[in-house]
Amino acid sequence: MIYRSKAPLRIGLAGGGTDVSPYSDLYGGAILNATISLSAYASIEPIKENQIIVEALDRKEKQVLDLAATLPIDGTLDLLKGVYNRINAEFKIPMKGFRLSTFVDAPAGSGLGTSSTLVVAVLGAFVEMLKLPLGDYDIAHLAYEIERYDLKLAGGRQDQYAATFGGVNFMEFYDNDKVIVNPLRIRSQYMHELENNLVLYFTATSRESATIIKEQVKNVNNKDEKSIEAMHQLKEQAKMMKEALLKGKLDEFGEILDYGFQQKRKMAANISNSAIEEIYEAAKNAGATGGKISGAGGGGFMIFYCPGNTNHAVKDALLQFGGEVKNYTFTTYGLSSWNV
Repeated sequence: MIYRSKAPLRIGLAGGGTDVSPYSDLYGGAILNATISLSAYASIEPIKENQIIVEALDRKEKQVLDLAATLPIDGTLDLLKGVYNRINAEFKIPMKGFRLSTFVDAPAGSGLGTSSTLVVAVLGAFVEMLKLPLGDYDIAHLAYEIERYDLKLAGGRQDQYAATFGGVNFMEFYDNDKVIVNPLRIRSQYMHELENNLVLYFTATSRESATIIKEQVKNVNNKDEKSIEAMHQLKEQAKMMKEALLKGKLDEFGEILDYGFQQKRKMAANISNSAIEEIYEAAKNAGATGGKISGAGGGGFMIFYCPGNTNHAVKDALLQFGGEVKNYTFTTYGLSSWNV
């Protein structure tokens, strides 16, 4: 029998960065995001050999290990091994050989929450195999703890919840790891129009989000007023965008995105750079009314709001920079798991 799972990647629409401690612990954070038709996949297949095989098929990485209660965290496929270590420590996986295979529809470091979504997908496969009684909040929180505490990877907590719950969500973040996920009921015509007007562009560069996030954390710890005020404004931006989307005021969408882009650049030094600024200006000159860097910043995916029929001109303008316009649809599903 093979145990499979998939979890959707997400576009962060507003409030990005306010889900990162210590800001969210001190002031409370708020984010608006939506999952899209790009996913992370995981499958667990029992094998006869007394081995554990972990492999990332999209990255062509593979490691063959002896059966053990704890697998080495050594820089190779650590996300996969970290999930195994935590699940085995808490729930005891039968000591039998298996192959854990994963695949992600977008490259690591691209700003769509790939790492956290992959952890959620791997968790989903183990939950399916072991029939664990874990709900959505349990899985998302466990994924967060594996990344942040077990593997000590810097980052926020929106991605794990987006991947687990799916759909369009307004999320609130507080101290003591408290998270409230508010699913939004958006009229279908608003989502279709948003999908039509929101261009997803991959800059053809990936970045190490942890470096940017560590600077953001340092700025909060040092009480950097400019950085903290920018985060306050991004939190307000999430509320503004939630209202605009619920009321169908999509003509305000670009301006709200643009406002957030101006604020986000104040949070840390490497969030933007000359290449990103050039791409942003070209998109606006072609008809976009606003946009943002997806994820922590520094590269990866960008999104642009293109009202009317300007999306075609914006796409043409973006392609001159050597990246890729990515087709997508919004999704309503979160983590799914099954066996065959």
